Amino acid sequence: MRGLILLLVMVVGGAVAVQQQWLAVPAQWNPWAPLDVQRPPNWLTPFKLWRLQDDPALCAQALDSSTLRYVALADSTPEANCPLSNTVRVQGSEVRLSSSFVASCPLAAAFALFERHGLQPAAQSVFGSPVTVVEHVGSFACRTIAGSQRRSQHASANALDIVGFRLADGRRIRVLNDWSGDDDEARFLRAVRDAACRSFNATLGPDYNAAHRDHFHLDMGLFRMCR
Repeated sequence: MRGLILLLVMVVGGAVAVQQQWLAVPAQWNPWAPLDVQRPPNWLTPFKLWRLQDDPALCAQALDSSTLRYVALADSTPEANCPLSNTVRVQGSEVRLSSSFVASCPLAAAFALFERHGLQPAAQSVFGSPVTVVEHVGSFACRTIAGSQRRSQHASANALDIVGFRLADGRRIRVLNDWSGDDDEARFLRAVRDAACRSFNATLGPDYNAAHRDHFHLDMGLFRMCR
């Protein structure tokens, strides 16, 4: 017990020392340093993403470290009981989008991490060709989770549904058509799902249930799931 207490004291003391800048550590290992999307994610990345939710200035620092093209949005209530705060409209990046989408800051930053460190490496590994277009069916929807009274993460623009991808070689890959099997398209989609699990708090796809047979649901809610 004494050893555990001593370890806890050392961890908390170290965190305070870094926060107060009494101890210098590299930015990627400093939990209080802004998220840098260009750097490979590590075990501190979820904490840095969490810090973005209520801090627009920190959000801007994180997003500006990426290739994301976005516009910051004013807080609003587009539909009754579904207020939006600290959101941006994501317009694209090194990939084109089937349409722009509204996103909470953590969702936008997670998408940027996913694109750079997960999606494009998966495409290059399987096909030797980059993704040029991400096809999605939206982010914000003022609704509850199907079959329940709980608010969906979509109700706060904290979720995105992706249905497919287009590659530079002209190939088009759809979750609905290409998930099953053991061909390159299926291997790519499974690699994308696994990569999304490392960037988003929840990733749900065809293996989760029939309602997700045609898309990947990606969100930054409180619960971590990878299905």
